[in-house]
Amino acid sequence: MEVMAKTTTNGHANDKAVYDESKIKTLSSLEHIRLRTGMYIGRLGSGSDLDDGIYILLKEIVDNSVDEFIMGHGKQVDVTIDEDLVKVRDYGRGIPLGKIVECVSVINTGAKYNDDVFQFSVGLNGVGTKAVNALSSHFVVRAYRDGKYAEAVFSRGDLLSQKKGNTPNEPDGTYFEFLPDTEIFSEYEFNYEFIERRMWNYACLNSGLKLIFNKQKFESKHGLLDLLKTEAGEDGLYGPVYYKGQYLEFAFTHVQSYGEAYRSFVNGQYTSDGGTHQSAFREGVFKGVNEFYKKNFNAVDVRDGAFGAVAVKVKDPVFESQTKNKLGNTDVRGWIVNETREAIVDFLHKNRQAADKLEQRIVHNEKLRKELNAVKKEAKEAARRIEIKIPQLKDCKFHKGDKKRGEETSVFLAEGASAAGPIVFARDPETQAIFTLKGKPQNLFGKTRASIYRNVELYNLMMALGIEEDVEHLRYNKVIIATDADVDGFHIRNILMTFFLTYFEELVTSGHVYILETPLFRVRNKKETIYCYDERERKRAEKKLKGSAEITRFKGLGEISPKEFGQFINGDIRLVKVGVRSLATVPETLGFYMGKNTPDRRDYIMEHLI
Repeated sequence: MEVMAKTTTNGHANDKAVYDESKIKTLSSLEHIRLRTGMYIGRLGSGSDLDDGIYILLKEIVDNSVDEFIMGHGKQVDVTIDEDLVKVRDYGRGIPLGKIVECVSVINTGAKYNDDVFQFSVGLNGVGTKAVNALSSHFVVRAYRDGKYAEAVFSRGDLLSQKKGNTPNEPDGTYFEFLPDTEIFSEYEFNYEFIERRMWNYACLNSGLKLIFNKQKFESKHGLLDLLKTEAGEDGLYGPVYYKGQYLEFAFTHVQSYGEAYRSFVNGQYTSDGGTHQSAFREGVFKGVNEFYKKNFNAVDVRDGAFGAVAVKVKDPVFESQTKNKLGNTDVRGWIVNETREAIVDFLHKNRQAADKLEQRIVHNEKLRKELNAVKKEAKEAARRIEIKIPQLKDCKFHKGDKKRGEETSVFLAEGASAAGPIVFARDPETQAIFTLKGKPQNLFGKTRASIYRNVELYNLMMALGIEEDVEHLRYNKVIIATDADVDGFHIRNILMTFFLTYFEELVTSGHVYILETPLFRVRNKKETIYCYDERERKRAEKKLKGSAEITRFKGLGEISPKEFGQFINGDIRLVKVGVRSLATVPETLGFYMGKNTPDRRDYIMEHLI
């Protein structure tokens, strides 16, 4: 890297820019974790998103306990959260008593480098527990082995005290407790629903393991089959395919929706962005189906409506980041494809009724695809006649998948020109695109995919996002719905969510869709301006400014000046990730809110109006 010193008008170097030995710093590993937190746990967040840092801290600790179970030690993990203090107790072998300080404070120290002890561990890099220690204002580790214990207490990675003793009545295992540091996580709150979902995932991936979170028990007898049934409900077209081998487990069926959706895991880690194991599984299903039916079905027809859960054990997993959202190992493809193919063929031979229903679905998909192709051709010809570019899209320079800034990219779906105006002015044109909706889009609930091609606006939206063929070609990492916080704005949100969940379900389930939160009030006096997102914040701001404040209520995005708006889509952006707790509930929920059940919906509104 070339380093240049700034020069003053008389040509002498500015002392402030001198680059010499005094500028070189060496940080301890724990100091580095605190300074560059994102490298170790991803995002910080406030606890409103499943991927926020506080949940990663919890995961890193629980992963260690689950690894003990995987290696045949300890069948229960107790997790308690009380006023943000997290406590985790397992009943495995316990950390060796003489090494508890090193195991939680020295990077690259641990037994997981030893294949004799941990063969299929998630936490292979010796960082996880150390990151929790460094990012906690209070951290305790206590190990129990053979009637003895050792304990160490830390604060922000600094050792405060340690002790040893006898505990003849305590079973072997390890106890952790930690309090996320408010210097790092300024404002946060644990969402217990997120944690319960993660506990259920742990249970389904580890049949026989019992997890108890705040006295609620999570236990699975049938592994991924339980997970699939929870997610898909009664929507499956046939009894799920289920297979469990030494290193591969999967459950698979077709549901009544479009597209395909998967839950994939590596060594118990949920890989929300998939990876080589998920693509190999998809390929294996496709090859198995064609082999059984002795046909040459199109992959799109086989996969449309597919829903599956797949878990693999990999000895040396290579993830794309510390947060482990995507597997990169290329060596797993061959054996996963073959084992999946053989399992699919075997299941279809043994379950003729399921085989008949699957074939009917594939033939139905093929018919719809051919009809769709005719409509696509007409729509594309019409689009070419109007304009080659998408008229409603102001694109950005970089896109998802680009090595440089690809992960930062987003597209705002703005409600009309008045809302888009401030965003256009305030956006970063390198990473932030804008798609302007011309009004309320058409509600396509209950209609076929061909309806998209007959609707200019939603067709343009699909093409702008790049998701016509599949979600893997999504052009932006975040799709942000930016509508007014009024009845019309909420209605547009619902229409867009119906559109995504009906035709592009994976866009939502893989965590790419967000709602933009913008302030409802501006409270200011001559010295200070405070933006408030709800009534509670407004009252707090009024109290702070001691009654001398001018209060402005923003009715829509267009009322916020472009100069003000910049902070709400950049440094101080507030986003709510859209998630689906269970895919089984989606059709019923969409049917109630967006279907034709006017009397039921009217009665509900009247009942809850007050």
